[in-house]
Amino acid sequence: MLLAVIIVVSLINLFVLLQASQENEAVLHSISSASNLKVTVERIAGTANSIASGNEVDRQTLTQQITDFENTYNILGSGGQLNGIAIIAAPSELRNEYVDVGNEWNLYKQKAEEIRQESIFNPDVKNALKYILEKDGGLITLTNGISNDLLPLDRNYNRHKEIAAELVTLTKSIGENTLLISIGERGNSSDIIKKDRIMFDADLRKLEGLPIDTSETDGVQITPETLQAIPRENSASLRDLDPLWESIGAKVKFVESTPLLSAKFGKSLQELDAQRVVMLSTTGLFVDGWNHLIDDKLQEKVNAVLALLVADIVVFVIVIFTIRKSLHPLAMLTSTLSRVKEGVYGEKINYTSSDEIGTLARAFNLMSETIQKKEEEAKKIEIAKDEFLAMITHELKTPLVPILGYADILLGEHLGHLNKNQKERLEVIKSSSATLLQLISDLLDAQKLELGQLKIIKQTDNLKDTVSKIMTLMAPQAISDEIELVHHVKTDVYAYYDEERIGQVLTNLIKNAFRATPKKGKVEIFVEDMPNEVKVSVKDNGIGLPHDALDKIFRKFYQVDTSSTREKGGSGLGLSICKGIVETHGGKIWAESELGKGATFSFTLTKIEKSKSPL
Repeated sequence: MLLAVIIVVSLINLFVLLQASQENEAVLHSISSASNLKVTVERIAGTANSIASGNEVDRQTLTQQITDFENTYNILGSGGQLNGIAIIAAPSELRNEYVDVGNEWNLYKQKAEEIRQESIFNPDVKNALKYILEKDGGLITLTNGISNDLLPLDRNYNRHKEIAAELVTLTKSIGENTLLISIGERGNSSDIIKKDRIMFDADLRKLEGLPIDTSETDGVQITPETLQAIPRENSASLRDLDPLWESIGAKVKFVESTPLLSAKFGKSLQELDAQRVVMLSTTGLFVDGWNHLIDDKLQEKVNAVLALLVADIVVFVIVIFTIRKSLHPLAMLTSTLSRVKEGVYGEKINYTSSDEIGTLARAFNLMSETIQKKEEEAKKIEIAKDEFLAMITHELKTPLVPILGYADILLGEHLGHLNKNQKERLEVIKSSSATLLQLISDLLDAQKLELGQLKIIKQTDNLKDTVSKIMTLMAPQAISDEIELVHHVKTDVYAYYDEERIGQVLTNLIKNAFRATPKKGKVEIFVEDMPNEVKVSVKDNGIGLPHDALDKIFRKFYQVDTSSTREKGGSGLGLSICKGIVETHGGKIWAESELGKGATFSFTLTKIEKSKSPL
């Protein structure tokens, strides 16, 4: 029943949300399309200005933009599909605003059509510009010719030469600004070309010895000058320039005073811009009105959703209450399981109902009782095992000491002379007894570490001295195995440790290195002084260890399965004991190796400054 209530409520919520989502999506698309009307109006204005700049291909673009506006406007009036998206009709409350947009659009469209059809440029100005640009080359040639004609004359004609050079510069400026006007980049080119024309005309008159026309010289600094007449044989270019400039100057004067843009086109463009402002305002009122209507309707939907939300909360509270009531026994079970996880066994759940949870509680109670019994039995077995192991190792160690002692006495021939065979047998007895004694000692140390009973007496000691002692102790075996044993401890390094136990770690690591290193090999000891700790490393150049063995070699009784290690033996407890001793000191131990390239075993100890004592 509870599930059925949840399903019904969920279906109602889903239906309401889907319906609201579909309605909102259609409305948003419609308002977005209405807003796009303003965008299209702006685009039409931009395209019109682009046409005015001479981009004739935009006339077709303008036609498409007009079509786009009308398509969108018509669909907003009746509803339908626009670019595959459903559009709803404008609300009846906004019918007047919709009609206003259409009326203003008709005026705007009329001006846009005029721009699309009208010619942009004044044909007379275009012809004048064309004439000036065609004659510009001849004008440049003649002005350069004047400079060349004056070149042979003496210094009395230096001013004439300056004016001739100025004519060349003015000719180039007139040509450049005429070109700018012809491509629609008018800017201040008209003012520049007017100034250039007046100055050119004045300079030409000065060279010809004619009076300057002052009717247009306002704002242009021209100083009247009386120059010496140019000899006829040096004025051929000047005489040719006069009629050419008369025709070009008239065209320049016409261009500088007459707009390139057609008057009719310019008027249509100006009226389009004015109508654009009205069009945007009217369309904005239409879109804003639609948004206000949506806000009002949205408030109604929000109220409905709030009511539905309140109902959902009530149903949710009822469901939660019911679920909590039914899950209370499970909470009891979870709590009891947590205590079992912490090692508390034997607790039982007090739940007597005969439902599925009651069956689970009874099964748990039986399991808890069984685990408690097994735990108690396991503890008894563990205690017995530890006691047996401690007893047997101690009992085994006791007779081995006199065996080793008497073996040494016999080998020393204190009780009589021995032949070669007898000595060899006694050496076997001594070696086997020593190996067995070492194994028993390792077992005892491992057991003490397991029980936390290994005696550690830490104090501040010099690792340099400790390494030297171990080097002295291991020197005979190194000589016997033909292995070079060296250390790299140059200075005193102080740490807080038990010298006997750390010596045991170093001895074990060096013995392991001897086993892995062939004759003529090398074993090195390093002590690295670090900021907060001391790192001790034993490195060999022996057979190395496989990568997958590096995280296993510190386990009890683990041995790397190689022929070399099997030949030289080992209990498999040495590295485990080393790990326990180092970790008891608060340090860590690890190995680095690669097959065929040797191995390095390293461990760390707490560093102590010589002048300080540990807290």
